[in-house]
Amino acid sequence: MTVADLFRVGKGFQVRDANANKKLLGTAATEKNADKAADKLATLKLAEEISDLQNVLYAGREHKLLIILQGMDTSGKDGTVNGVFGQINPLGARTVAFKAPSTDEKNHDYLWRVHKEVPGKGEVTIFNRSHYEDVLITRVHDWIDQAECKRRYAQIRDFERMLAETGTVILKFFLHISKAEQKARLDERLADPEKHWKFDPQDLVERQYWDEYQKAYEDALQATDADHAPWYAVPSDSKTQRNLVIASIVQEKLLSLKLTYPPGNPDYSKLKVE
Repeated sequence: MTVADLFRVGKGFQVRDANANKKLLGTAATEKNADKAADKLATLKLAEEISDLQNVLYAGREHKLLIILQGMDTSGKDGTVNGVFGQINPLGARTVAFKAPSTDEKNHDYLWRVHKEVPGKGEVTIFNRSHYEDVLITRVHDWIDQAECKRRYAQIRDFERMLAETGTVILKFFLHISKAEQKARLDERLADPEKHWKFDPQDLVERQYWDEYQKAYEDALQATDADHAPWYAVPSDSKTQRNLVIASIVQEKLLSLKLTYPPGNPDYSKLKVE
């Protein structure tokens, strides 16, 4: 069984399932300092291997890798980008953070701004939030009704299938944080002036809809999980364990592609550097 198998969202998935005390093979999911240090070291090694594999992916220009990170505020999307993908050569990697849509974006269909950001051949693109906001916050606040939400699930499935059929490898991660841990992280930001830049008062507003968001996530993940675009529910109260799980799944997927450098150019053997 792979790490991906352990955290894959299945039929009947419920958000509370992501809180289960799953353990990464050989590593206890605890916050003890010794275990945190071991997790960080293991993640660093995986991040370096991911970086090496990304170089081959970029050179081969055959596959495209799309990483989608979704989760409640403070669940660790930025931390995941830094901890798991911080070693990647920026030449072939991008992070796209989707905020509230602009006026121009609102004048187009909701997938318009997303489609133009998907990776090209050889690229790794990381979505910090994504098109899933259009079936999450919009549903929680009743900006769309249930019928429209179901239409969007179908459109998202079609969109992701098209990406997969044209060479994009898709990995979707739901970073699940508990309500208590979110409170602790928000309190920490408020208590430290040097972390005030991270704080958004709107986070407190959205926190009031906690239960509604949990239901919206359950529905969205169940409706859009597919073998070509799988969802993984990653318990994220532990930052180090979160990064280790995600790094392990990404590394497994890249290895499964059996990436190789393109053939050398025989004409180059005739060249001489004076």
